[in-house]
Amino acid sequence: MYCAGSLIVLYTVFLVSAQDRNIIEQGINGNLGEALQFLREYDNEASSMCTRVTEAQWAYVTNITATNKKRMLDALSLQSKFERVSWQKAIGFSWSILPDPTVRRQLQLLATRGRSALSDAKQSELTKLVSEMKEIYNKARVCPFSSSSTPYCDLALEPELSRIMAHSRSYEEQLYAWRSWRDATGPKLKDKYIKYVELANEAARLKGFRDAGEQERSLYVVQDLQSQISEVWSTLTPLYRQLHAYVRTKISSQYAPPHKINPTAPIPAHLLGNMWAQNWKNIYDLVMPYPGKRRADVTSEMLRQGYTPQRMVQTAEEFFTSLGLKAMPLEFWHRSMLERPVGRHVACKASAWDFCNRRDFRIKQCTEVTMEDLLTTHHEMTHIEYYLHYAELPYIFRDGANPAFHEALADAIGLSVITPRHLHRIGLLNNITDDYETDINFLMEMALEKIAYLPFAYIVDQWRWKIFSHGTKDMNSAWWELRAYHQGVIPPVARTDKDLDPASKYHIISDQPYVRYFISLVLQFQIHQALCNASGHTGSLHTCDIYRSREAGRILNDIMSLGASRPWTEVIRIATRGRNDRLDAGPMIDYFKSLAIWLSVQNNHEKMIGWVTSEQDSALFEQWSNQGPGRQVCGALLLFPVLLNWIRI
Repeated sequence: MYCAGSLIVLYTVFLVSAQDRNIIEQGINGNLGEALQFLREYDNEASSMCTRVTEAQWAYVTNITATNKKRMLDALSLQSKFERVSWQKAIGFSWSILPDPTVRRQLQLLATRGRSALSDAKQSELTKLVSEMKEIYNKARVCPFSSSSTPYCDLALEPELSRIMAHSRSYEEQLYAWRSWRDATGPKLKDKYIKYVELANEAARLKGFRDAGEQERSLYVVQDLQSQISEVWSTLTPLYRQLHAYVRTKISSQYAPPHKINPTAPIPAHLLGNMWAQNWKNIYDLVMPYPGKRRADVTSEMLRQGYTPQRMVQTAEEFFTSLGLKAMPLEFWHRSMLERPVGRHVACKASAWDFCNRRDFRIKQCTEVTMEDLLTTHHEMTHIEYYLHYAELPYIFRDGANPAFHEALADAIGLSVITPRHLHRIGLLNNITDDYETDINFLMEMALEKIAYLPFAYIVDQWRWKIFSHGTKDMNSAWWELRAYHQGVIPPVARTDKDLDPASKYHIISDQPYVRYFISLVLQFQIHQALCNASGHTGSLHTCDIYRSREAGRILNDIMSLGASRPWTEVIRIATRGRNDRLDAGPMIDYFKSLAIWLSVQNNHEKMIGWVTSEQDSALFEQWSNQGPGRQVCGALLLFPVLLNWIRI
């Protein structure tokens, strides 16, 4: 049985962009020469300002002290003032009538990006508010599950709580970690988040948008972004539901009553190996299709061969030079932080840095000799390659083709690097086992990371955009309505609107739009397929490795060199050699085709492919759902009363 629906699309169909309404503020100056002069001056000043800010940020994250934090905040404040002045100059031009398309695009980006329309006081207030939310989040601590282990309430999200969610198989311990983290974050952040929504909307309206959500969507330029992402999610939903049904059955066998999972219900959100149930790879041991087949983890071989962090980075560099792409510049090797330093506190999350001066590019990574960190090194170096290729463009174009494109490219490279074939070619895997069971195991592990992430990546900004457009009333129940409908998960304990469960996710409270992750998930498979076609690959898409393919390298060079100078739809058209210019779920479906067939066979005797959200389930997060005992509805129908309030025609 399938319990599905498309009512949620009602929310997306009737949104109109600010570009459609033509209300983005413009001036009356149509002089092309003056516009070119302004852009030359802006390019020099913005590049210098970016270098100054990035150096301050680097100094702070590689040596976390109060002094370095103050210097970083001072630099960011100065940059905000510069952006406001630049915006005021940019909107003095009637950019839509200028004859040069490159000038038009630069001025349009300057006019619509960011929050530069806010007054200095409001901008400072917003910056301070986001900083305070981050600080509350980062300082949140909870008590241990067992008071006998330690009397101190000092468990942080990383690594302690995340480790419990990933590795504990105790229903009660996972529930404790899940609930405690939300108790330590949401209620403390709710009032600040409401104020943040107010200020973000004010900034967007000053730039001619209805709200902050519309401003975020405008960065993708296309008029039908919402319908594209809804269409893609609708296409991928059947595969997700098959995975959901299989995983539900497998993990249900781990728990005895009263914790047994209903075979037709959503899954309690704390049982999927991750604090937000966004990535299920940590329960791979519970759901592995063929336990007798080993995983291709080459960590032990790397250690045996004497790999070091330096050698791992050199291995990543050789991947790109084998494609005919750029080697890392001298500054990269001199200035990157490739290992955790001794004697100072640093932020270890791996990242790639562009210092905006066309020569200084760095990676920051506390690299350990593991297969996971080898993949991360390739990921971060993809960002560096992108920086290098668009370095000569004007400052405003030194960015990805859209906000998702950097991640999409980096993850597309990862799809080659992770294959057993590639690991064999670089001497880390001696024998490649080319058989059906190994293939299904590999695809299952990839699906737990990629397919399982799709609904969460889709939901976050559906929720944020609704909050921006219709206010903060009942925002916690709205969060769980979306999660029950799209993801098939429910809270394991009752929630109220005193809680703010979305605030348990860092991106939400740190002012980071999230739809880019959904779009990058889809784009990475489109790019991977295009590169594989160019490389002459034959066989299943999930076995493709573009290593040493100069043809694939030429495509990467072509699309990376464009930066943000062309709409992303044109960049996709170039990558696919004219075959496509929009989001397309087809390559992702092709990649997981063998697993989809296998899942449909495994689930043949399941009571339901999908889920029914009962009154008992919805009562965990809804106040309006007490309409009598025994009521059961599909997620789509459960959402209908709320959807009517979300639509603007």
